[in-house]
Amino acid sequence: MTGPAKAQALWITAAGHAALREAVLPPLPPGWVRVRAVTSGISRGTESLVFRGGVPVSERTRMRAPFQDGMFDYPVKYGYAMVGEIIDGPVDRVGETVFCLHPHQDLFDVPADAALTLPAGVSPACAALAPQIETALNASWDAAIGIGDTIAVVGAGVIGCLVGYLCAKLPGGEVILIDHNASRAAIATRLGCRFQQPGTPPSEECDVVFHASGSGAGLDHALACAGFEARIIELSWYGDRSVTIGLGAGFHSRRLAIIASQVGHIAPSHRARWTHERRLRLALALCADPLLDVLVADATPFADSAAHYGTILSDPATLCHRFLYRGD
Repeated sequence: MTGPAKAQALWITAAGHAALREAVLPPLPPGWVRVRAVTSGISRGTESLVFRGGVPVSERTRMRAPFQDGMFDYPVKYGYAMVGEIIDGPVDRVGETVFCLHPHQDLFDVPADAALTLPAGVSPACAALAPQIETALNASWDAAIGIGDTIAVVGAGVIGCLVGYLCAKLPGGEVILIDHNASRAAIATRLGCRFQQPGTPPSEECDVVFHASGSGAGLDHALACAGFEARIIELSWYGDRSVTIGLGAGFHSRRLAIIASQVGHIAPSHRARWTHERRLRLALALCADPLLDVLVADATPFADSAAHYGTILSDPATLCHRFLYRGD
């Protein structure tokens, strides 16, 4: 067994404040692995809520991340998109590059089965997208999208871009990615989508609309994009914020359906056959597409994480910003 070791972890110490703190790892138990971090992705939407203290009391148990330390009333160590290299544990696994659902920390221990080997062709940078791809994949199952569908995605953050990317793989249809930020047009084109800024809804009546803007105005626009008896898949999570939307006008006469999609449970259409691990392994395999590099281009050294964390989370231009623990 490997002996104790020291590590640095990013903690949210109070609303709007972060700090690096030392962690002492005990001797490595049998069946566990010690992982040296390479890169970790920041899930801007969820981590922003945690950073500002926006997790409702009713959701604090359900919101706990694997290997989280602390509570949401602070201090708390949070995050769930870690890629690293096994440096000790079962001899046949030493040297593997793995994905773990673990908070931001430069060295950590997990049970061996919690460290998933990266598939061939998946870079550490793109592997940091796996949790967001899981969310997008689950949403596509919730939406029951089909061949030939016209699909709108309102909000071109990481989740919206990944939903658009997955939907664009369906033959015969069209995907329209909608966002205020005109710079997302080039990303939309790269991912196989048409781009449009909000204002007027698409001329087509959409069969499915995904909402991922995090705003009531965005959800209103999603409703306006929907055709008769269309499904609106709500991916935004507002935490403790109330959101006002317009359910007058044609909402009832067009028989629209708003469906909540959340990654904590497998979508009902797949729940009987799929496990969380199977879904995560598929998400990791999908990370092999080099088209996704555009979503993980920005990075900050982990040593500077506490100083820059708030700025990264508050910047609306942020996609999947990463922390770098060593060269990847």
